[in-house]
Amino acid sequence: MTTAPALDPAIRAVLDAANQPGVPPMNELPLPVAREASEQMVVALAGEPAAVARMEEAVADGVPVKLYWPEGEGPHPVLIWIHGGGWTLGTVAGTDVTARDLSRLAGSLVVSVDYRLAPEHPFPAAVEDVLTAAKWVTREIGALGGDTTKMAVGGDSAGGNLSAVLANELPGTFALQALVYPATDLTHPFPSYEENGDGLILTKDALAWFQGHYLDGTGADLKDPRVSPLYADTATLAAAPPALVITAGFDPLRDEGQAYAERLREAGVTVEHVNYDGQVHLFFSMPAAIPDARDAVERVAAALRQAWA
Repeated sequence: MTTAPALDPAIRAVLDAANQPGVPPMNELPLPVAREASEQMVVALAGEPAAVARMEEAVADGVPVKLYWPEGEGPHPVLIWIHGGGWTLGTVAGTDVTARDLSRLAGSLVVSVDYRLAPEHPFPAAVEDVLTAAKWVTREIGALGGDTTKMAVGGDSAGGNLSAVLANELPGTFALQALVYPATDLTHPFPSYEENGDGLILTKDALAWFQGHYLDGTGADLKDPRVSPLYADTATLAAAPPALVITAGFDPLRDEGQAYAERLREAGVTVEHVNYDGQVHLFFSMPAAIPDARDAVERVAAALRQAWA
């Protein structure tokens, strides 16, 4: 008889603090308030930012980006990092600790993309922005100390979704795609959507709220591969780069992340899939509070170093 995985006590403490009586869930707040509250929570749980050699803001053909250089002589391998937030929340400032950590641990020049957010800019604005930024990187990053022969893309949640889309849209560009609890099927047909849909940071109601902002009024098909990369055809997936897929056991997106890893494998792509059994959605952004988050960040960095070796 197998024992069901238990929720990590460290994340339980975070959940208890977040689920106080009288505190409305994020999706019931006015959008500006939700954005500010989300940013404050992520920054508080991310911890102290690591030192990097230098940072600089730039504009990639109209798309704001922030660049992080590691110590040492270049040219440096390049990671395009795409933040999460349901295509509705999140900023490059909120993912600053992650970008610094990955620059330092992987020895990479990190390009963090500040794509346009919904509902002000619904689908396909975010997809267009990350594509524009990636094309700018391949054209310009060499002059900034980057090595265009050693590139990768990664992100968490909606950023994982956009990273998978980018990897599929630009075959032959990246040595690795690092997908942290990615949204890959916005029809959400899997058991984890129901099993983990309430009280665990990312809820079914929140998912509906995010997707409404991103897609309502656009006429987008939920099975469009730019919306749900799980529906990309096999030929497209076969041309995708090797993947590290990280999922969380108590995440409604767990099963679709696993399903995407399996589809990539079936297409002949090398895939490492790691499920953190006791974790919830968003844990990756909480290294100050969650030991598993530190482990996951180090795992991404190790996969990047290996891909670029």
